[in-house]
Amino acid sequence: MTLIQPAVKRKRDRTAREEALVAAASKLFASRGYVSSTTRDIAAAAGCAEGLIHRYFGGKEGLLLALIKRQVSQEVVDLATLPLASTMAGEVVQLVEWEVERTWQDREFFKVVIPRALLDPGLGHLITGIGPTQRARAIIERLRNFTQSRSLPAQELEALAHFISITSFMFGFMRPAVLHQDREKAKKMAIMMAQMMVRNFEAISTPDDSQPHPPKPALLFT
Repeated sequence: MTLIQPAVKRKRDRTAREEALVAAASKLFASRGYVSSTTRDIAAAAGCAEGLIHRYFGGKEGLLLALIKRQVSQEVVDLATLPLASTMAGEVVQLVEWEVERTWQDREFFKVVIPRALLDPGLGHLITGIGPTQRARAIIERLRNFTQSRSLPAQELEALAHFISITSFMFGFMRPAVLHQDREKAKKMAIMMAQMMVRNFEAISTPDDSQPHPPKPALLFT
């Protein structure tokens, strides 16, 4: 019989308790709102001592940040399971459609996070470093699988990734969840915008790797 070292067991127990607290916070924040959810209620829902929230996360705000990190990390993992499109243009359209749908699925999460970011600019800056930044990196890594990406300056590739992210937020959350517009119409509009964005991708020439000439930068907008 294999014996688990005490330190390893404590680490596993802590990880399990942290996950339970984050999961409980996610449910309570969504149903009651951030302000109305107390650390006592969160701890009770998780079956943990209230003091663990302060020990592990430094309080309720730290728990919210942990929830954001978990949400973004899971999205990046799920995005990695999406098969690549056959072309870079097709990949951009596919990513917009996927991100719009994912943003809609996570609408309760955004309903919690956005108001807090509006009320607390410091928290908003932290969220920017966690959410949009990590999502853009994941998108850029996917786009780099296509040879056409070599013809795009790094700044334009980054701008394209942020276009995908911002478009998904606008048409996956703001329009259907906040403005109560028809969700399918909002999704179709996002896809149409993506298709317009990538129309000139076919005109982007792929550098000849056998010739050591400097690449010519191609502009997304012509």
